[in-house]
Amino acid sequence: MSIPVFEVLEPGLLTTVQDLGRIGYQRYGVPVSGGMDAFSLKIANLLVANDIDKAVLEITGLGLMKLKILNRTVIALTGADLTPMIDTSPLPMWRAIEVKKGVVLSLGETRRGFRAYLSIAGGIDIPLVLGSRSTYCKAKIGGIEGRPLRKGDIISSFLSKQPLESITHRYLPEDFIPDLTKEIEVRVIMGPQDDYFKKEGIQTFLNSWYRVSPESDRTGYRLSGPRITHKDKTDIITDAIPLGAIQVPGDGLPIILMADRGPTGGYPKIACILSVDVDKVGQLKPGDKIKFKKIDIKEAHELLRAENEKLLKINNILNEQSKIPAKKRYRVSIEGETYEVTVEELPI
Repeated sequence: MSIPVFEVLEPGLLTTVQDLGRIGYQRYGVPVSGGMDAFSLKIANLLVANDIDKAVLEITGLGLMKLKILNRTVIALTGADLTPMIDTSPLPMWRAIEVKKGVVLSLGETRRGFRAYLSIAGGIDIPLVLGSRSTYCKAKIGGIEGRPLRKGDIISSFLSKQPLESITHRYLPEDFIPDLTKEIEVRVIMGPQDDYFKKEGIQTFLNSWYRVSPESDRTGYRLSGPRITHKDKTDIITDAIPLGAIQVPGDGLPIILMADRGPTGGYPKIACILSVDVDKVGQLKPGDKIKFKKIDIKEAHELLRAENEKLLKINNILNEQSKIPAKKRYRVSIEGETYEVTVEELPI
């Protein structure tokens, strides 16, 4: 059973349904897709007591978006700060918020980051395509008819696993909220074709700042900056492309392969960004800057374990928050004076 939750009044620049991606179909030529910032997507789901792989809305900055709430529910907004508002009031981010029928959620000016993630208690109810609800626009699969949202679309959600009243207390502690900046350094593992590049080319790659080009999208981020020199060949026998792989074609300018990348490619890969850092890349917009830092496999494994432990800790914290007695706030006027009153439901 599901209920209609959103009516799209303004779709924004690029708003799509995404989950953690279409796993197991790359051998058939189908990209994984999924959220460009998987951490923000997972936290958006955890905040509203969903499984981490439920479908959410990925909202790209640089465009006005408006959604009318059709039924009472609980939502959470994570990732980029796109100046969210409920009617005329600011919407707090990184926390579960109850919204009433008839109010309008709007997002507009980009203050930090580039992609926001909007979850609904219960998760978005649309058909699975090859095991995922993620939208891959180029092949027109997943999401709503395989396309970005349009004005007039109706988005429904499954019923929440928990009472809405218990979810509204959940918020992500500030220590866990990522700092979204316009300049980032990401860690990389060199290879698998770093031997295709001259020594000075490797040094250029590791010691230079690169800028995200306007010709960047969910498939890949094209970078501008110092050119990386090859030894000889500028192509390879086509092989697999992992998330975060950095190809360097003949022009010497790197390309970071992202969520909608093809399964294979024929340019040499100088390095691959750690999975725990790819989320930072997904929040870059054209004009932002990036730098690369080499680490080894052992450190990469330790960082991945730490990331998994962090998610487990966050989930435990949020579940504990659901046990907090409900509080309601009222504004009371007595003889011309206005008072803020908090009523707390205590167990009997």
